[in-house]
Amino acid sequence: MQRLSITDPGFETAFTRLVDGRRESDITVSQDVATIVERVRRRGDTALAEYTRRFDKHDLVDDADWCIAPEACRAAYEGLDAPLRDALDLAAQRIEAYHRDQLPADRDFTDGAGVRLGARWQPVDAAGLYVPGGRAAYPSSLLMNAIPARVAGVERLVVVTPTRGGESNPLVLAAAHLAGVDEIWCIGGAQAIAALAYGTERIARVDVVTGPGNAWVAEAKRQLYGVVGIDMVAGPSEILVIADGDNDPDWIAADLLSQAEHDPTSQSILITDDAAFANQVEDRVDTQSAQLATRTTAQASWRDNGVMIVVETLDQAIPLANRLAAEHVELAVADPSSLFAGLRHAGSVFLGRHTPEAVGDYVAGPNHVLPTGRRARFASGLSVLDFMKRTSFIELDPGALAAIGPAAVALAEAEGLPAHANSVSMRLK
Repeated sequence: MQRLSITDPGFETAFTRLVDGRRESDITVSQDVATIVERVRRRGDTALAEYTRRFDKHDLVDDADWCIAPEACRAAYEGLDAPLRDALDLAAQRIEAYHRDQLPADRDFTDGAGVRLGARWQPVDAAGLYVPGGRAAYPSSLLMNAIPARVAGVERLVVVTPTRGGESNPLVLAAAHLAGVDEIWCIGGAQAIAALAYGTERIARVDVVTGPGNAWVAEAKRQLYGVVGIDMVAGPSEILVIADGDNDPDWIAADLLSQAEHDPTSQSILITDDAAFANQVEDRVDTQSAQLATRTTAQASWRDNGVMIVVETLDQAIPLANRLAAEHVELAVADPSSLFAGLRHAGSVFLGRHTPEAVGDYVAGPNHVLPTGRRARFASGLSVLDFMKRTSFIELDPGALAAIGPAAVALAEAEGLPAHANSVSMRLK
């Protein structure tokens, strides 16, 4: 775990190295994914079956091997213990309510020149949703991807999820039932993304692919963007906690570990104005991580990627946070709003001492599929808009064309495009 102090002579160099550091796929992953994508494009279901047997130890033979029936999803939902089913219901309700408020409004108006202008929002026809099934199965990710798509009005929701040895997670199936998923295919990895993008004999292609995954999944989405729409290229998870010394160090340690336990490449960073508090948190991280069932992963993440930064004042933390542009930012301070006002770059922000990032992963409402790898500088979390597209429209009558057409003719002629100019000027005559 790295310790930095803003008063150290070498702080700027060390912090710049932290900002520029990369924990994502290398050239080998890129080459492997390119091979997988091309084989699926050329050989379809045959390639899918070969890769699924190789990576997931699952044979795709008949329909029951390839996909999971809606009846199985309904049975999984109905078979949940009541408290867990209630928790899943609450999460779904809050996610839907939050995303329903994101629906954009169409525009249709006539301007001063008499030109009718506007834009119409419509959903894509089909969305592919990737649900991880490797280190852990995440029903929360299924809800976070499927519910915004459903709210957007997408007609066909297709889930792909790896099923190790043919075993499916009942809670994922229950979430699929609750979210109204149409198809669940038992495939994962880069090969699943390729199948969604190109289509195969069994699987019809989709328009947009969303959802988190490992380095191979992220790289496949990057390579296939343009063949299919994507939400983002997501990398290892991140959390930045800005905390003063009045916090309970156990709480902050747990927050840091909540992301460290995802993957050894995850990153947890604490910025504080209290060096003694940083020492307390470090001790609690060591104690708590040793007790976790996920301790091997969490400890590796903290050891290799964890960072503690001591500043003189908390105001100094915000410029640092903006350079880090972290996926998750907690403002565990007495007056979070004052710091939040200066925070420009973050995937999602959690205000106050009683707002742990983990609540946002499940039941708060906003989406937990967020930009990583400093991409919060220019990207946003998954939303209803990722499953919609905007079509502009224009309507002119003779008077409107007379008002603005001559300018179009002049610009077309200046650009050396006479057919453009003619298409307007002929109507003006």
